Amino acid sequence: MRRLILTSQRLAAVFFVGMLLLFSPIVTLFDRPELWFGIPLLYLYLFSVWVLLIASMAFVIGGRK
Repeated sequence: MRRLILTSQRLAAVFFVGMLLLFSPIVTLFDRPELWFGIPLLYLYLFSVWVLLIASMAFVIGGRK
């Protein structure tokens, strides 16, 4: 039961961090006409945050049993 509560709290933290990183004022910081590795900076930021959130959730859910 303790493990379930801890996992729920960690997933809630990942959710709130994701909401913060995808919040409009922060996203607009990366909305510039610059290219990194041929990819627009905004797209690179959005997909990087997306991958980071998925990896974080996988780490929380698939932790030690």
